[in-house]
Amino acid sequence: MTSVEIYDPAMCCSTGVCGPSVDPALTQFAADVEWLGSAGVEVHRFGLSTEPGKFVENAEVGALLKDKSEEALPAVFVDGALRTSGRYPTRVELAEWTGVSTERPGLPVVEQSESGGCCGGGEC
Repeated sequence: MTSVEIYDPAMCCSTGVCGPSVDPALTQFAADVEWLGSAGVEVHRFGLSTEPGKFVENAEVGALLKDKSEEALPAVFVDGALRTSGRYPTRVELAEWTGVSTERPGLPVVEQSESGGCCGGGEC
């Protein structure tokens, strides 16, 4: 099973989707994280203000913070490998990294009839 770890900057709550002015990027990312979980991906999200010990436990996150300070956050790891730092990834990136499909099931294709129209011999 694929595992994703997200190391978030200090925020007012675990997702940052709270308060009077919510960042739309955080709202989208929260939806993307929920989507990953529903697709069977194991997702762990750690906040700097709520779980600072997790940032210390991960040597690579510690090195990022030492080099770039909080500008390094968020940091996203997939199966232990750093995929992005300093920004939230898109759903397409998450899908590529985890192998989860983002496509909706396709609709059946209507074949053209011999008369050239999609409706057969009559007008559409």
